[in-house]
Amino acid sequence: MLKYVTIACLLAALCAAAPQNPQDVQILRFDSDVQPDGYSFAYETSDGTSRQEEGKLDNPQSENAALTVTGQYSYVGPDGKHYTVTFTAGPNGFQPKTSIQ
Repeated sequence: MLKYVTIACLLAALCAAAPQNPQDVQILRFDSDVQPDGYSFAYETSDGTSRQEEGKLDNPQSENAALTVTGQYSYVGPDGKHYTVTFTAGPNGFQPKTSIQ
């Protein structure tokens, strides 16, 4: 399970837009909960980046156990627009939906 959380955190870092001066960005909120059958985390930074994610282990006692992940991440792009990606990942693959405001 820790491997999935680590991978999710790395993906979050890669997907977030790089700020002009990363040293000026502050973490405003960070929550995390890891359990044997799932996890959740959320963070928000001062540059407008945020992420929320929840993973649940389906059928944990069977050989068909699978992790289903739902979440969302948002950031402000270099063009000043707010980008949001809402996603589900599981047996049917990664399914993102995007919006730009």
